[in-house]
Amino acid sequence: MQGLARLWHWIDDICGLSASFGPIFTHRVPAAKKSAWLYVFGSATLVVFLVQVVTGIALASAYVTGSGQAYDSLRFINQNTLGHVLRGIHYFGASAMIVLIGIHAVRVYLMAAYKYPRQVNWLTGVALLLLTVLMAFTGQLLRWDQTGFWTAVVAAEQAGRTPLIGNWLGHFILAGDTAGGATLSRFFAAHVFFIPALIFALLGFHLYLVLHNGISEPPKAGRPVDPRTYRSWYHAMVARDGVPFWPDAAWRDLVFGLLIVLTILTLAILVGPPNLGKPPDPTIIQASPRPDWYFLWYFALLSLIPKWSENLVIVLGPLVFGLFLVFLPLLGGKGERHPLRRPWSILIVAFIVGIIGYYWHMGVLAPWSPRMDAPPLPVAVVGVASGPVADGAKVFHDKGCEFCHTVSGYGGIRGPDLSDAGDRMTRAEIATRIFSGAENMPSYTGNLTPAQLAVLLDFLESRHLKPPAATAMFPPR
Repeated sequence: MQGLARLWHWIDDICGLSASFGPIFTHRVPAAKKSAWLYVFGSATLVVFLVQVVTGIALASAYVTGSGQAYDSLRFINQNTLGHVLRGIHYFGASAMIVLIGIHAVRVYLMAAYKYPRQVNWLTGVALLLLTVLMAFTGQLLRWDQTGFWTAVVAAEQAGRTPLIGNWLGHFILAGDTAGGATLSRFFAAHVFFIPALIFALLGFHLYLVLHNGISEPPKAGRPVDPRTYRSWYHAMVARDGVPFWPDAAWRDLVFGLLIVLTILTLAILVGPPNLGKPPDPTIIQASPRPDWYFLWYFALLSLIPKWSENLVIVLGPLVFGLFLVFLPLLGGKGERHPLRRPWSILIVAFIVGIIGYYWHMGVLAPWSPRMDAPPLPVAVVGVASGPVADGAKVFHDKGCEFCHTVSGYGGIRGPDLSDAGDRMTRAEIATRIFSGAENMPSYTGNLTPAQLAVLLDFLESRHLKPPAATAMFPPR
């Protein structure tokens, strides 16, 4: 131990580490007794970002950026146990960063920590939030499967709707007219070099501002922020009631950060990374890519809104939200900080969380997509194991009807629920619908033999929410 102490003193004497970093660790912060654990999400996001950097470097050492080799290199990484776990850590680390930085932003917004003198703290945090989202988006394409490939194409198509610069934006995203090897190289460079470099630079500035302006104290109703007196009041309060950052406050950051890392590692081992889809094939234009879960709500929103409103949502939605985030600290830099004195802030957060939650749920259900993996209806649902009704249930599955229609909880939800088709339509009406088709439903004229149509009608006629009356089941003698 004495040898280590002498070594440390020698290094410290030459490098001046204590003089440089000592004030950082010992600076005083507000003693947030009741809300102390609400301040750990920013530091936890930093910890997860460092995990992403380490695992990203490891994965990049085996990843090949060529369009013909990227998919196979990921398969090679995935087949190796260590590579499989690293991919899992990187994937769940990305999810953790999205969640943590989102909670951190909500906490700062609700506590109005964007007010004087921390307006630039907020603006750099907004930039870090945007860069985190871009990291997640560019990382999805690097899987270079059908989902990643078509996600880039869809993003370029949406960017192309931007007035004046849309065409340039679309070409910039794809690095050309179409997605290909140049697109993959551009996304790889952005994901591995450019975006992380910007994050490191902004993080350094963000942390400097936190030290310079101090960590915001818990808000108190009736104690508004006055730029003329706030700094002197804050310094007096911290000197009187504050505690040293280390160890009085930092231990919570360490404990929470360690729990997050252990959770990510556990999920990486037990659940693993997402499976690779099929290799990218631009000729499959019917592909239905589904983004990672943190983009799923936006994917669902665009899938469900009316077509006429798409341009407004795609262009004006992010623009209005971005302007709100930028002008919020500039126009609202003083006044009350407590959420109860700013009820509109609670309503805005509840509205945004509700919208994201609702459309994320719809994205999971994906009512616009057929369930191509729907299994045949079980005998318990069909009601019989043989005969015309059972044969009709088989036709219902084999012809893809079940992929879009639900029967007693089985099948897709793209089309109407047919659990009570026998109650709502006559045999002739069902046959007319099958032959004429409907919105998002093809006509089956020429696709069913007379025998198949007959048993299919028998099956659909047998669908009732309530069993027929006793007189119908057992006619009188």
